[in-house]
Amino acid sequence: MEELGMDRGFADLHTHTIASDGMLTPSGNVRLAQAAGLAAVAITDHDTVSGVAEAVEEGRSIGLEVVPGVEISTSARGQDIHVLGYFIDTLDPLLLDRLEQLREVRKRRNDALIEKLQTCGFELTMDEVIANIGRELKPDESVGRPHIAALLVKRGYVGSLEEAFSDYLGKGGKAYVNAPRIEPAEAIRWIHEAGGSAVLAHPGLYADDELVERIAEAGLDGIEAYHADHSAEDAGRYEQIASRFGLLVTAGSDFHGERDGIVFHSPLGSRKIAMSAVDALREKAASRKHGRDDR
Repeated sequence: MEELGMDRGFADLHTHTIASDGMLTPSGNVRLAQAAGLAAVAITDHDTVSGVAEAVEEGRSIGLEVVPGVEISTSARGQDIHVLGYFIDTLDPLLLDRLEQLREVRKRRNDALIEKLQTCGFELTMDEVIANIGRELKPDESVGRPHIAALLVKRGYVGSLEEAFSDYLGKGGKAYVNAPRIEPAEAIRWIHEAGGSAVLAHPGLYADDELVERIAEAGLDGIEAYHADHSAEDAGRYEQIASRFGLLVTAGSDFHGERDGIVFHSPLGSRKIAMSAVDALREKAASRKHGRDDR
C-alpha cells in the first residue's frame, strides 16, 4: 500500500452500515475508524446513500473525514460487478432516482434467491429475513445477501456465513442469482454525472482480468487493488493494471460488521491507503462538479 507521512494518516475507502447490509450505524463506523487510528473513512453502502449524512455529521463532531460514497450494483458476463463512487453529490435528484431503481432490482433479486433456497428445501421467506434484522427498515435502505445468510445460520441450515455464501448465495452457489442490472460502464457514467470518482471494487472476486481491463477502458478513475479478499499477488497485479491504464489505486476493508462473532469481510481499517489517494479522488470529483456548474 502507498505510504505517506503518518502526519496525514490513512483511509479505509470501503465500509458498509445498517443502511445496506452492515451491522453498525453510520456513526458507529466513523467512531470505529477513529479508534482504528484512521484519518478518513468512506461510507459505501449498496445502492443507497442513506447513511452518508449521519456519518458526515459524526465525522465533523470528532474530527475525522468522511468520504461520501456508494457501491453500485452492476452485471457483466453473468456475474455481479460492483463500482464504487466517491465524493458524489448525495443530494442529486437524478442519482437518488437511479439508486431507487437499483434497489427495486435488488428486491427482485432477493425474491429470486428466496425462491431458489425454497427449492433447496429451506423454509424461509423474505418477510422473515427482514424481521430477523431486528428493526424497521427505512425506505431508502437495502437488504443484501448477508441478511439472508444470517437467517440461514440462525435456522441451522448452514453452519456459518461463509458456508451460506460458498454453498448457496455466492457465485457458483446453488441459489445464486445474477439479476439483470446495468452494465459497469453505465454505473461509471452515473457516478461521473453525480460529480464523483468511479473505482472498480474488489476485482479479484471476478476472476476475469480481461473484463477488469475492459471496465478500466470505460472511464474508471481507479481500481481497489487492496481488498480484504485479495492476496498480495492479486494486489500487485491490480496495481499493475491500474498503472497501465493511468488509474488510481485504492484500498478498502469492505467492513460489514460482526455477525455471530465473525467480522465480514474484515475489520475496519485492515485495508487502508494513504490520504494522497483520497486527495486525488477528491480532485477528480471536483473537476467534474466544476464541469457541471459550467453547463
